Amino acid sequence: MITGLHHVQLAAPAGSEPLLREFYGGVLGLQEVPKPPELAKRGGVWFRGRGVEVHLGIEDGFRPARKAHPAFLVDDLTAYSTEPPDDLLPGYRRIYLMDPVGNRIELLQGV
Repeated sequence: MITGLHHVQLAAPAGSEPLLREFYGGVLGLQEVPKPPELAKRGGVWFRGRGVEVHLGIEDGFRPARKAHPAFLVDDLTAYSTEPPDDLLPGYRRIYLMDPVGNRIELLQGV
């Protein structure tokens, strides 16, 4: 039986760690967490926030996820975009962003 979700893994191209830190840490406000030493050798960066952990791993031949995406709950959508949210998911308003390497990110705010 599944008891929870530990993390979401997204891929990124080599050398993109500074851009990822700026977006996931600066824009989304997640805290960077150190990777275990053996995994740190592979590159990438990990982040953690309230109830969520995101691992960004380096992938040779990287192609961004255009449809697949994590959906993060936020307190205020207007802090992330001036675009109007949609209300197609009952109980939520939502917007989509692209991270700096082109991965699709959904942000949801409960109504």
